[in-house]
Amino acid sequence: QVQLVESGGGLVQAGESLRLSCAASGSDFSIKIMAWYRQTPGKQRELVARISSSGATKYADSVKGRFTISRDNAKNTAYLQMNNLKPEDTAVYVCNAIITIRVRDYLYWGQGTQVTVSS
Repeated sequence: QVQLVESGGGLVQAGESLRLSCAASGSDFSIKIMAWYRQTPGKQRELVARISSSGATKYADSVKGRFTISRDNAKNTAYLQMNNLKPEDTAVYVCNAIITIRVRDYLYWGQGTQVTVSS
């Protein structure tokens, strides 16, 4: 069984930075894609950024130039560096990964971490 565990959320002021981490634990797996989504009450879950195993990235327009996704394949960990945070970035940030176990792909979600940006 594979688990995704996020960390790094918190309360910051507008203009400040946070770094989120998402670590996958388990055995005998490989990770194809890791991504960060965010969820706010009454809104659809939004893709923030994703990164492939080769390092190709994709970002939501609202975070381009401010957020950077990266991954350490040796540690099975993805990071989301969030700079110049804005109040509208306030959300629960959830990690997502497509993981291969014995030639089959599975979709996993973390439990989420709260990011709150005050104005």
